[in-house]
Amino acid sequence: MTAIQKIFKHQIWHLFSLILLILAIQLYLAGSPEILEGSFWGISTNLWFWLAIAIPIIHQIYVWLVWRFELYQRVFSEKFGVKQAFNIYAVGFSFLFINRLITIILLAISSKNTLHLNPIIAYIFAALITPIVIYLFYSVKKYFTIERAYGIDHFDKNYNEPYAKRGIFKYTDNGMYIFGLLILYLPGLLFLSKAALLAALFNHVYIWVHYYFTERPDMVAIYGNAP
Repeated sequence: MTAIQKIFKHQIWHLFSLILLILAIQLYLAGSPEILEGSFWGISTNLWFWLAIAIPIIHQIYVWLVWRFELYQRVFSEKFGVKQAFNIYAVGFSFLFINRLITIILLAISSKNTLHLNPIIAYIFAALITPIVIYLFYSVKKYFTIERAYGIDHFDKNYNEPYAKRGIFKYTDNGMYIFGLLILYLPGLLFLSKAALLAALFNHVYIWVHYYFTERPDMVAIYGNAP
């Protein structure tokens, strides 16, 4: 298999899954157009919604391209060196990751009070989610490390740390995907926004597309196995 074939390995399934998710969203919105009513800062809820969908798509394509070109062709580390290449990539990763949350917050404000749920119940759900998210990020920082979460093993050929088995990772190998994106549901719950919850659900499902068709195959290539 050539380097280019390895770079694009499984990405047809990534594309197919993304198309199915977008079609499912369109089908849902066709039956519930009222959830996209409203505006914020003069921008319609409809535009905020699709921006909140576009950011994770851009983010995950960005990660796929950087990871695979670096893993199989050393495109960035040969030009900048491992440390600088990783740091430049990490800035882009952080910017896109933070904007996943920011766009959902703005969407939630734009479409607030469209979720017909007792606010007390919504706030209870938010209160239950918050400590889980805090524990997840604590576990990532203390046991998994931020660098590994960003994908340092794609840049540093000598990186070979065992899988984290402490903190939240004592209970699951995929803590970031199961629990990390729960933070994206908080704006929808706090502002009672159905559109924001839908965007959060898209993020949560789509991150598993990234895991199965990009990250897991990469982990097998790097370590010989994957959780």
